Amino acid sequence: MATVLDLSPIIHLTHEQFYQLCLANRDVAMERSPKGELIIVTPVGGEGGIQEASLIVKVGVWNEQTGLGVVFSSSTIFNLPGGGDRSPDVAWVKRNRWESLSQTEREKFPPICPDFVIELRSRTDRLTPVQEKMQEYLQSGLRLGWLINPQDRQVEIYRPNQPVETLTYPVTLSGEDVLPGFSLPIF
Repeated sequence: MATVLDLSPIIHLTHEQFYQLCLANRDVAMERSPKGELIIVTPVGGEGGIQEASLIVKVGVWNEQTGLGVVFSSSTIFNLPGGGDRSPDVAWVKRNRWESLSQTEREKFPPICPDFVIELRSRTDRLTPVQEKMQEYLQSGLRLGWLINPQDRQVEIYRPNQPVETLTYPVTLSGEDVLPGFSLPIF
């Protein structure tokens, strides 16, 4: 479970201050909410790490075949237009959007919302904060997102201007028009 620290009584962390804090504390996985809360992210266990790596590989293989974009791991923090600094478990950005960023923007926390994200609910994650994070991505420009929830054997699909669609395992997910030709079986 993540630990949320409300720093508002003493400071409101800007994107740059958060970036500097992360550089000074490289061994601590952190995110920043749009409200400026500091979120200490709990590391995943072995099973969660295997699942996350498998998802990255599957999206990565599809991307290598198509060359349509860039795939990111959960270590990448995105400076979202909605105000937060977030690190999805898997992220993908369309190539032309990525290439429109300056070299400096690419090297720091990229100021862009991914086109596609996967959040994998870990055993210790409460569902509501992960759902709120998915909504934050949508409000920042996400085109397609999957919240994979092994505990409840469900997947929530997030699309702009549409209600969240909930599917029960087993299911095959489609990359739709965001990741054309990509499909992911969930068992």
